[in-house]
Amino acid sequence: MLIKTIPVGQLETNCYVVTNENTLECVVIDPGDESNTILDYMESNRLQCRAVMLTHGHYDHVGAVDAIAEETGAKVYMNERDDARHHIDGHFPYTLKENGKSYDDGDVIETASLRFEVIGTPGHTPGGVTLKCEDALFTGDTLFKGSCGRADLPGGDMETELKSLRRICELPGDYEVYPGHMDSSTLEREREFNYYCRAAMRN
Repeated sequence: MLIKTIPVGQLETNCYVVTNENTLECVVIDPGDESNTILDYMESNRLQCRAVMLTHGHYDHVGAVDAIAEETGAKVYMNERDDARHHIDGHFPYTLKENGKSYDDGDVIETASLRFEVIGTPGHTPGGVTLKCEDALFTGDTLFKGSCGRADLPGGDMETELKSLRRICELPGDYEVYPGHMDSSTLEREREFNYYCRAAMRN
């Protein structure tokens, strides 16, 4: 499995292209902007995009979803609690289309010859999820290196956020952590040094 990080947009959201190197099929996680940059990477590496998966529905994570899906025919996955139809404040601009599918905690998505386990991690948003694939965790804006996502925006809740952090930290073993912004980390490092993770595990 090859993971390519492509920071996109004004907030430098981490878009991830997760590729099965044996089949050259891939999954795009959180294409927030700059669809041409993402598509150019896939074209130059002869990748076939099978799915677009969203960790949550904030605008900086969904801006290029339709462009990627229309160009590649990929299926779009998002937790429906972050669908724009359930919000009137403008913070959740994306609505799942006919080819889209809602996923939730406990679901397993097998696509691109890869296996993604969906872990419900609300708090930053009502429909936030973490995606686990092999030894990688794609945590969106739930868990950052040394920090966590803010919970003071519409739909956010700090108590729920801490419960989600605790759930992530209680996963057995270690994982590479790929967050929605900034640098990657490891789960063991966050358990030991991240203030919010330590607070979550104490409660």
